[in-house]
Amino acid sequence: MSKDFRQILQQHAALLGRVSAAYEANFHLRQELLQEISLAVWQALEKFKGESSVKTYVLRVAHNKAITHVAYHAKQPRNDSYCEIETPQPSHLTSTDVQIAQQQQIQTMLNEIRKMPIQTRQVVTMSMEGLSYSEIADACGISSTNAGVILNRARKTLMENIHHA
Repeated sequence: MSKDFRQILQQHAALLGRVSAAYEANFHLRQELLQEISLAVWQALEKFKGESSVKTYVLRVAHNKAITHVAYHAKQPRNDSYCEIETPQPSHLTSTDVQIAQQQQIQTMLNEIRKMPIQTRQVVTMSMEGLSYSEIADACGISSTNAGVILNRARKTLMENIHHA
């Protein structure tokens, strides 16, 4: 089980990082969320029955933990004075204008995704990970049609908000 967990964690590390980024803007809290998600995946793997792909199962666990994390921190008094809000940029990397523009576009998109209701955010991030409507529906407990409607409305809203930003 330990070897399987390490392999699954390595295989889905980038995916889990993207889920964390979609739910948490604060760099330090994002790292905390990533640790919470990793622990939740480890605990949930023994209950995995193979009814979906491992990727879909891991995403479901990650989103559920992220929702719990957001709900918990929403109730806490806000104090960002001790840490940065955004990811610190490594000083040893030189960025071209194109890379900077891409990073700004990604950050703008993430900011807009974080403003969405939880279920919409979940559907959007799962779609960005390449899951089908059916896989999204299974993970979220909704119908495929509903997943498609939520995703199409979210895309429209994202495009409108990004163009007006």
